[in-house]
Amino acid sequence: QLQACGGGLVQAGGSLRLSCAASGRSFRNYSAGWFRQSPGKEREFVALMSWGAGATYYADSVKGRFTISRDNAKNTLYLQMDSLRPEDTAVYYCAAQLGGDYRLPRNYGYWGQGTQVTVSS
Repeated sequence: QLQACGGGLVQAGGSLRLSCAASGRSFRNYSAGWFRQSPGKEREFVALMSWGAGATYYADSVKGRFTISRDNAKNTLYLQMDSLRPEDTAVYYCAAQLGGDYRLPRNYGYWGQGTQVTVSS
């Protein structure tokens, strides 16, 4: 299971760093990503880092502001979020990619509880 933490309340323009810790098994051989979901909206892709070469992929809405990284020794995934905007407000989740289109939540597993990020204007 993957557990996200590090969310909170921040003003627009501020920064937060989310962490995603794995428990029970190693996820170093999985590509892993971040998704977010706000009330009334579908869960949407934010960022992915592949397990091998560490290639990264971002949603257009966060490109240039968010940075995904991982520490395999610690079995932990991170999301550095800078220049936050009110529209980034959501519950953020991490998960391991099981295959297929990396932008689709149905291609991920080992979801844990998310962490709330609230950006005030």
